[in-house]
Amino acid sequence: MLSHAHAARGKAPRHFADMTDDEAVEAVTGMGLPRFRARQLASHYYGHGDVDVESFTDFPRDLRGRIAETLFPVLIDEVTRQIADEGMTVKTLWRLFDGSRIESVLMRYPRRATLCISSQVGCGMGCPFCATGHLGLTRNMSTGEILEQVRVASCAMRDGEVAGGPGRLSNVVFMGMGEPMGNYRSVLAAVRRICAPAPGGFGISARNITISTVGVVPGIRKLASEGLPVRLAVSLHAASDVLRDELVPMNRRFDTTQVLDAAHDYYEATGRRVSIEYALMRGINDQAEHATLLAKRLNHYGDDWVHVNPIPLNPIEGSRWTASKPEDERRFLDILHHAGIAATLRDTRGSDIDGACGQLAAKMEDSSTL
Repeated sequence: MLSHAHAARGKAPRHFADMTDDEAVEAVTGMGLPRFRARQLASHYYGHGDVDVESFTDFPRDLRGRIAETLFPVLIDEVTRQIADEGMTVKTLWRLFDGSRIESVLMRYPRRATLCISSQVGCGMGCPFCATGHLGLTRNMSTGEILEQVRVASCAMRDGEVAGGPGRLSNVVFMGMGEPMGNYRSVLAAVRRICAPAPGGFGISARNITISTVGVVPGIRKLASEGLPVRLAVSLHAASDVLRDELVPMNRRFDTTQVLDAAHDYYEATGRRVSIEYALMRGINDQAEHATLLAKRLNHYGDDWVHVNPIPLNPIEGSRWTASKPEDERRFLDILHHAGIAATLRDTRGSDIDGACGQLAAKMEDSSTL
């Protein structure tokens, strides 16, 4: 499903974060600078999270303006932010170069800090209960636009801008706006930079990176061959094809058997347990028979290869899709546990703000058309 703005989509300005190491060297030597300047710029960007080129005192003053204009165009600007959970959750709405808007959410926990990032402007998957799906797809985001979300969050944690004082960004999840497998090249380039050690990247362990998909099977299989121990999360939401056809339109192209086969193959290729994301919706997919079927489908592949995350739905205002009753959530978990399936009810953050992905962007879009 495409948004009304899809036809007018543009391409983000090329940024230092879009470049491979070789491309960065080519860029600086093309400006008449020695090769080592590329490594210095990487140290500023990845090692220190710094994009204020005028403060790069290791560069001649007369070159800084040219470097800023050529290699460090502004890719994201903060529009607004919402704070929840006593300052431990920060949701930010960003404006991109073309006026498009995307969201990221920084969540601090006792032992980790997790950033949920976007990989596309909107989403074309059309899942009816998802706020981002209602926006449609405008365009893919560039690697630089993806990485800028990480850089800003890393600096916010380092500088103590999130409740709890200074800390370190430890986890990144591609669970924000968009289908990561629909922007595979930029997402994988960003992942490699996120997990590369400084000064070539942000130094976040690949094991602490999660890529979520609604079940784009070719993308899952390609990711399994990359040699990266990132976690795969599959947004399943239903174990039967009849119901999943309604909840996840992509199921009509890659059905539950194809998706689960690919997910299990990913587990065998990487040794990483797969996360099964399952948004619980009242009277739709949260009854005992749904949990029983889910357990049966997962146990078909053997033991201990998945971890199920039932997620209390953060409903869209005015939508018929709403959250399950607490007793139904507990029963759903009990059935999975009794069947030997590892499962944890997702800790929902931002319930007192526009917590579901896409809600804030959709609200701003609606207000701009009034």
